[in-house]
Amino acid sequence: MKLIDKVFLSLTILTLIGIMGNQPTSARVLEDTYNQNQMALQPQVVEVSRQKPTKVKDQGLSEVYHGHKSNRPETLNPKKVKPPAADSRFKQVQLLGINDLHGQLNVTRKVNGKPAGRVDYLAAYLKQREAENKNTLLVHDGDMVGASPPVSALLQDEPTIEILNKLGFDIGTVGNHEFDEGVTELQRLIKGGTHPKTGNFAGSNFPWVVANVINEKTGKTILPPYQVIKVNGMPIGFIGVVTTETPTLVVPSGVAGLKFTDEVEAINQNVEELKKQGVKSIVVLAHNPGTSGPNGENPTGQLVDIANRVDDEVDIIFGGHNHAHMNATIDNKLVVQSYSYGTAFSDVDIEIDPKTKDIVSKRAEIVTTFQEGIVPDLEIKQMIEGYEAKVAPIVNRVVGSTSTELTAKQNENGESVLGDFIADAQRKALNTDFAFMNPGGIRADIDPGDITWGEVYTVQPFNNDLIKMTMSGQQVRDLLNQQWGAKTNMLQISGLNYTWDPNKPAGQRVMSIKLPDGTELDPNKSYSVTANNFLSGGGDGFTVFTKAQNKEVGPVDLDALVNFISAQPKPFTYSIQNRIQRVQ
Repeated sequence: MKLIDKVFLSLTILTLIGIMGNQPTSARVLEDTYNQNQMALQPQVVEVSRQKPTKVKDQGLSEVYHGHKSNRPETLNPKKVKPPAADSRFKQVQLLGINDLHGQLNVTRKVNGKPAGRVDYLAAYLKQREAENKNTLLVHDGDMVGASPPVSALLQDEPTIEILNKLGFDIGTVGNHEFDEGVTELQRLIKGGTHPKTGNFAGSNFPWVVANVINEKTGKTILPPYQVIKVNGMPIGFIGVVTTETPTLVVPSGVAGLKFTDEVEAINQNVEELKKQGVKSIVVLAHNPGTSGPNGENPTGQLVDIANRVDDEVDIIFGGHNHAHMNATIDNKLVVQSYSYGTAFSDVDIEIDPKTKDIVSKRAEIVTTFQEGIVPDLEIKQMIEGYEAKVAPIVNRVVGSTSTELTAKQNENGESVLGDFIADAQRKALNTDFAFMNPGGIRADIDPGDITWGEVYTVQPFNNDLIKMTMSGQQVRDLLNQQWGAKTNMLQISGLNYTWDPNKPAGQRVMSIKLPDGTELDPNKSYSVTANNFLSGGGDGFTVFTKAQNKEVGPVDLDALVNFISAQPKPFTYSIQNRIQRVQ
């Protein structure tokens, strides 16, 4: 980042947030050591007694490749099934759940062509449903923060936690993105504490649970494994788990010293504990993927396996991670997931027998938060506007302009315009032979016209350091062949071209690899390579990066992209470079 830009950003943040010191160049400049003052791990029983709030510059994309599913068949011709009449013998309890919010506080997206999302609209829906049943709990299933837009991320995602507090959430678990900035920062957001950028923060007003993330030093879970909440005298146990794939999805520093154990084993162990306490109504908050058809048909994903293997005392499983729709009954467990980004929520209605204290009936509805026909919640809307005002001078600064759309959508070869552009920016920043960019780190497109700093941040919100390293030509070939593992994950590249054959066995699909001058890649020669620290640590399964030598830390990826855009003509044009070719 240029000196004048650093001065501008530092002065702006000092003015807006009122703290001492400079803005960190990266959100990842956080402690990698554990917070020794962890929250007490003894599960507690709490009685719900709280006052529910009275009811009273959009941005965003709809593309599937950014994790948002805009085509939702269940909303086109929904089957209006009248719920069964409430049985007066049983206690009627409502669970309202969200997953994968990712700090999308002020983001409107399109669902079936209509506006949906934004947390002030989500709030209006939740409060409307709460008013229908005084025995309501609000739950979340992880990835509330991380990969967030500037309105939340620039304030260390504190706005997202504050809004969850204001809405009166009762319990939640962690997703993989809660580890993006390490355990210390995760604990600060939950328990409260001071950050050099934002000052003191009160933390979360509600408990977070996770049963399968262990501190290797202490042998204990980093958060309570479960919580029992009483609703109208009925105890409900909530167990949290997160996908064991988290270490491959987060920079190594984010999960250093942590062990992620098998989800089913962790759930069953804690079900036994709950049963000893006489708790028979059990809900699992599992940040694991799953999907089903609109009416529960064809359920697939990790959630299906979890549902089939966990103790039959488990009644309901909330899922997440793959931003999909799920509403299915598997082995008599109700399994739900409600898309992502605040564009939907799960409304689960249960009946508990007061004699046995067990759930005797359960049903769910996945509700899309269409903006049409509902007034956004004024209190939450004002909170969003306050956050937007704080970050506006940074977010609205114009850094360049383009006459063409830069999209992350990949063609049939596995290449995208924006992927090429970002890889070029990173290669330029460290002056290396090659650069590789993971597509999952590209979170938005760039539209034609002026490009603001906020738009660039939304594209690359992780603030990953760029790493310069040395790799042999053979390692580069092996790296490219790792793109076809459990799933296809096409790296975006700069400084080379290659062809690949889908009919070849995995590990042998890359054919010709050529340099810009047309010569073949030499397997025995050393080349300089740029990649972000997530990839450099073997993220997304690209373990060949861990064998690279002479690693040096460079600038933050966001700074490299901002500088690259600023150096282009105004406006500039850019098109796909045809660096990847699929052959038959």
